[in-house]
Amino acid sequence: MTTQTTGTTPPGTEHPDSWMLDLVAQVRGVQHAVVLSSDGLVKVRTDDTDPDTADKVAAACAGLVALGMSMGREFGAGDRLRQVVVEFEGGFLFVRGAGDGSRLAVVTDATVDPGLVAQQMQAQVLMIGEHALGTDPAS
Repeated sequence: MTTQTTGTTPPGTEHPDSWMLDLVAQVRGVQHAVVLSSDGLVKVRTDDTDPDTADKVAAACAGLVALGMSMGREFGAGDRLRQVVVEFEGGFLFVRGAGDGSRLAVVTDATVDPGLVAQQMQAQVLMIGEHALGTDPAS
């Protein structure tokens, strides 16, 4: 996989499905990309995102998604959340649906073009298919 190398991921911790995130991970300025389940567990992460960082991103995103859905119920037309964008000093966090309750989360540095990241995230979900990135149905 050809993503930015930070040197923080120990050998042997690569994720077997990281190729699914290549399209968005190759955007200049993207630092981490993670697919999380509806309950905030990591499903897929880029190889350059170590497991601990992926867990932190997934947990934070699960909370943001819950907050966004609550806001939608209270002030919108329902609890269907389309996207969350957080701008912080030094970067952005983008979160969007990835099928069946899963979310695609991308952390970037401040140099990124937010429109390009959002476009690539949508293309990534469509290319791989919402089903492939989505949460397995409960049995």
